[in-house]
Amino acid sequence: MQAYEFINNLIPPLKLTDKAKMALSWMEEIRTNVLPVVDNGNFLGFLTDDQIYTKNKPESKIAEFDLICPTCFVYFDKHIYDVIKVSSEFDINMVAVVDRDKKYLGVVTMEDAIGAFADTLSIQSHGAVLVLSMYMTDYSLFEIARIIESENAKILSSFISNDPLDDSKIKLTLKLDKTELRHIKATLERFGFKILDQYQEENNISEEQERIGNLFRFLNI
Repeated sequence: MQAYEFINNLIPPLKLTDKAKMALSWMEEIRTNVLPVVDNGNFLGFLTDDQIYTKNKPESKIAEFDLICPTCFVYFDKHIYDVIKVSSEFDINMVAVVDRDKKYLGVVTMEDAIGAFADTLSIQSHGAVLVLSMYMTDYSLFEIARIIESENAKILSSFISNDPLDDSKIKLTLKLDKTELRHIKATLERFGFKILDQYQEENNISEEQERIGNLFRFLNI
């Protein structure tokens, strides 16, 4: 699931010589509020409709604007995880994709990235999400998996992030193939692991809502 696989070819890059009114026309046509700007194959940043409306000069060239997020890009061979991570860091709904020479290849939208995750086994599979907090020195996925498997469950996916409540710790998010967590939690706690949170499936939630809900819980974004 590398970034280049999800490039959206329907989103055109702007050139510095293009005019603001054309940028707005493209944004309206493809229903977005932001477009990438490229010069000689190099990604320069993004232009938003708010910037154009604020300047209020439709004949202005793109070169006259201060572009945003010039470092909002990932290399083409990075995982789709990295696309969502960068998008979250910059609070923007698309991320540029470049080659190793930093030449522009295209953009991945968050809609496409989320769709990619929703189609993965770990998101589609029924199960629950468990969030643990621990010191990095105590982290051993092998040991945690061994404990969980002793309760006849398996880890489908795992994700590490910083613990917002304690900078010295990490937060480990696990997607499991079981919906009942009571015995798993008790066993983990018996081995000294701290449980921060859990998310279990509810029968009255549609499958599509479940997938998207689990995705955001899984990534904590």
